[in-house]
Amino acid sequence: MAIIVSRIVEVCVFRFVENRSRYLMLKRSPGERIYPNLWQFVTGSIMEGEKAHAAAFRELQEETNLVPERFWVVPSTSVFYDPEYDAINICPQFAAQVGKDREPALSAEHCAWEWLSFEDARNRLVWPGQKSGLETTEKYILGGEEAGTLTRIQV
Repeated sequence: MAIIVSRIVEVCVFRFVENRSRYLMLKRSPGERIYPNLWQFVTGSIMEGEKAHAAAFRELQEETNLVPERFWVVPSTSVFYDPEYDAINICPQFAAQVGKDREPALSAEHCAWEWLSFEDARNRLVWPGQKSGLETTEKYILGGEEAGTLTRIQV
């Protein structure tokens, strides 16, 4: 019987340039065992005993060396089945705003990055859960909905 786990976090990173949102997409390195060359958000594992929001903050720094100015819980999760572990993964999603002049310094896990418009970022993502997280970030965090004020985490 498949188990339900929450071992992975995703962070939708954005910044504003001339009052327009730009989303950070990362390309996985070609040598990665899982999903080489896939474009994605900051994505990483939750360590034993670690809170999901702490893992998200840590992964952001490890994968990009970026420090957020503001940080949110996105009222969305990404869910997928992993046949290797016979596990249904429920991934909490987060959003991080960084300064307009900040550029990532990538870890070896990724080989390229781009700042993209909402539409271009949505088209670059392949997983429905990540597209949904991007849409939720755009509407509720950047769009001024009340959820954006209720889900902010102090950094």
